[in-house]
Amino acid sequence: MPEMEDPKSTENPSKTITRRRFILGVIAGGAVVSAASYKILSPGGRGRGLAGGERLITLNVNGKMRRVEVMKQETLAWTLRYKLGLTGTKLGCDRAECGSCTVLIDDVPYYSCSVLTNTVRGRKVTTIEGLEAADGTLHPMQKAVVDEQGFQCAFCMTGFVMSAVGFLKKNPNPTRAEMAHGLSGNLCRCQDYTKILDAMMRGAEYMKNGVPADKLMAAGSKRRA
Repeated sequence: MPEMEDPKSTENPSKTITRRRFILGVIAGGAVVSAASYKILSPGGRGRGLAGGERLITLNVNGKMRRVEVMKQETLAWTLRYKLGLTGTKLGCDRAECGSCTVLIDDVPYYSCSVLTNTVRGRKVTTIEGLEAADGTLHPMQKAVVDEQGFQCAFCMTGFVMSAVGFLKKNPNPTRAEMAHGLSGNLCRCQDYTKILDAMMRGAEYMKNGVPADKLMAAGSKRRA
């Protein structure tokens, strides 16, 4: 009686779908999609975009007009950090939940990870780097953070500061409960909320009454040292 052939032994190996082959296919497909968004530079240095290529636009960031090439699907957080070098804007969750990427757009706090860069043309964008004065003097809220030592790891600090500054523009004399509510869109992984709130309330005081002279003198002494 002739032996029956094992169907597995005669099947074309190239048509066999294995877990490894499937994963490799997915990776290859992702690489093709990613490659489609890369910018090709022409001999003159101008960018020629492929599908969804970059476009040169002008942004008002921290009081300066900045020209930058961005993808149509690029977020403001990505542009600020990786195109303009303003790394004070942190990328935490990257899905509008933690608030680490908060910036001011026309003096209103926004999660920059959920704002497309193309949508802020003609608007005023302020990052943590834009708060200090031209001579390097810290903004009152920044000075309050230094004085109170209000953060542990400080990764989330810039987001809290920007949210507080934006909140105080519409409510310059908040109660502690009102300040807490105004900062409720920001998360601290260290859960140091009491100290953070102390610092933000001190910042509200400095913004309202000015930074005390002794604090300014101490800051100047530290810089000279």
